[in-house]
Amino acid sequence: MTYSIRVTDIPLSERPRERMIAYGASKLATAELLAILLGTGQGHGKLSAVGLGQYLLQKLSEHQRDPLEILRDISVQELTQIHGIGPAKATTIIAAVELGKRVFQSRPPERKEIDSPAAAAAALSHELMWQSQERFAVLLLDVKNRLLGTQVITIGTATETLVHPREIFREVIRSGATRAIIAHNHPSGNVEPSSEDIQLTRQLLAAAQILALPLLDHLILGCGNYQSLRQITKLWEEYPQAD
Repeated sequence: MTYSIRVTDIPLSERPRERMIAYGASKLATAELLAILLGTGQGHGKLSAVGLGQYLLQKLSEHQRDPLEILRDISVQELTQIHGIGPAKATTIIAAVELGKRVFQSRPPERKEIDSPAAAAAALSHELMWQSQERFAVLLLDVKNRLLGTQVITIGTATETLVHPREIFREVIRSGATRAIIAHNHPSGNVEPSSEDIQLTRQLLAAAQILALPLLDHLILGCGNYQSLRQITKLWEEYPQAD
């Protein structure tokens, strides 16, 4: 794989910084976000910043794990083992990762109580309601159903996403939440659950029983509408959740 293209060869409107300014950080690929942190390329084949970001992700993926999962806990020493990443670039990346962790873990001064499917849908609207790709997210709640935060777990294609129960409950436990609401979007706007949605909900409710972490609902959002699986199915009667 080669990364010979230079940032100066890319049209101005397609460069990472300009794209972030125009469209927001969520629209950038991971390599583009890394390119902004790296600033300039160097080293292996005199890569551009974007190329160096792609090369970094490639090297991390050699560990047979999600590169972003590795970045969560990587050290300066480990990063500098990758050709082209010196102490300055390594510390910049780790500082950004740490800042992201602290922002996510920070709690709002007044925690909003999520007391209905409508309140849950409103809390997730920005992340899920109008997205062109299917996303799976979790609402993290305390014992009084007050909102601790939201987290997008996976992003899929225009028609599907994949999620595993361990990915969801890992975030719930890591955040210190004691209960959760899960949700995903249907970009088509049809918020009726599919057979796969029903099966996944069964798996998650069973896992929640074992972990004693109540799963309060599974919402489907799309194009201004939402649906609560707890309201339209008997799944919560099949898998009672702890108080």
